[in-house]
Amino acid sequence: MECRYAWRFWPRRWGRQDEKLISPQSDTEILLQFYFAGWSSLWRRVSLVMIVGWEGDLNPRKENYSLLVKGGRLIDPAAKIDATMDVLLRDGQVAEIAPPGKTRATAHEKFDARGLVVAPGFIDLHVHLREPGQGYKETIATGTAAAAAGGFTSVCCMPNTQPVVDSPEWVTWLQQPERGAVVNVFPIAAATHASKGAVLTDFRALQRAGAVGVSDDGKPILNDSVMRETLRLSSEINLPVIQHAEDTRMTDRCSMNDGPTAFRLGLRGMKAAAEAAVVERDVQLAQQFTGARLHVAHLSTADALKAVRRGKRSKSGVTCEVTPHHFVLTDADVGEYDSNYKMNPPLRSDSDREAIMVALGDGTVDAIATDHAPHAPHEKIIEFERAAFGITGLETALGLAITHLHRGQKISLSRIVELLTSGPARVFSLRGRGTLIRGSHADVTIFDPQKRWTFDAAKSHSRSQNTPFGGAQLTGKVVATIVSGRVVYRTE
Repeated sequence: MECRYAWRFWPRRWGRQDEKLISPQSDTEILLQFYFAGWSSLWRRVSLVMIVGWEGDLNPRKENYSLLVKGGRLIDPAAKIDATMDVLLRDGQVAEIAPPGKTRATAHEKFDARGLVVAPGFIDLHVHLREPGQGYKETIATGTAAAAAGGFTSVCCMPNTQPVVDSPEWVTWLQQPERGAVVNVFPIAAATHASKGAVLTDFRALQRAGAVGVSDDGKPILNDSVMRETLRLSSEINLPVIQHAEDTRMTDRCSMNDGPTAFRLGLRGMKAAAEAAVVERDVQLAQQFTGARLHVAHLSTADALKAVRRGKRSKSGVTCEVTPHHFVLTDADVGEYDSNYKMNPPLRSDSDREAIMVALGDGTVDAIATDHAPHAPHEKIIEFERAAFGITGLETALGLAITHLHRGQKISLSRIVELLTSGPARVFSLRGRGTLIRGSHADVTIFDPQKRWTFDAAKSHSRSQNTPFGGAQLTGKVVATIVSGRVVYRTE
């Protein structure tokens, strides 16, 4: 019975018939579990054959394990490489990059990447994994499974959970192996206790525990004095402050962008000024402290972009991210109260979307982030005004970027890869990530930029399916995701 359970559990949990997610457990860990469960010597040998041989999906966990990714088009903007190369991964690091057939060492396994793009592992600066407390929407295991399917080898999770991640203990909890993550998880901790915008958390302790930034995401820090102190204290320890830029005094009971569609539907609209005013204030505050690092999350308006540009020109530590849904959709797409188009910031006007497109191309925007925000059906399939804000986005980000930015706006593949790799790594100082230079972490994303496919939300690896992109026809698909030198996701 136990053997049959082990045999059937992994394919159903981690993979589909055509898309396979590889279990992160090592063979040693699995066999130890069986040993201490009292299995006989015979059954231990049988289980080893069954598990290691299971459809070839579990990589052998050996000392000095190596993987050679052969013949792909390596795009590494940080290293200024765009050429056909072999990439040798060994012991969780990049060991060598060389022209095809010129590597000096052999490898345990090989991955044929001819005709594909080989890139540093994608990094998402803004996801909601919903744990602790909201596992009915998403778990760290399911959320990181969706990340792997979308090519993301690292995700930064927001603290607006239940309870709020505002202590070192919760930061540590998020990173424990028991959470079942299949990609790297970097916690973002709350800037204020319970994200109430009043009393600051212990930034140093949170950073020591592994937090890569602080934020009250979902809620802005509106009080000027609190935000000033947040930037001052964080500047002393080189810790980014991530701001959800929204003056909630202007957006109370608003459910979409202020514009013709909101007027037609009879809905209260959020004015663009509610975002721009907070960004303008924060940029001015950041300029007061040497070393302050202000990151504007999910920027959505042309006026907010102007403030970011001013901050960058003044050499302040100001960065920003935009989401795929904000460069693909507008508020007109809400249609007839479709809550899958309800998010915060809301979908904006066409002129705002055009401004974001320009900023993506000219270098103003530092990263593409998904703001992956899963919700259960009962939270979305209700009246528009009562529905929760947010959509899922990890599995569609690459396809939307290639379809709408590369093919639609002629933004280069190198720039798109930069926005998903070295850009985010630089924003949060994720050393050894966002590049594949020798000695960096062996996190790799392999994708087919020509592959046409249709996103089926019902087959998502996420626990939730609240997306406006179900049925979307996209170009550009992830073929394999490699974390620490191990294939954790593969499309066959």
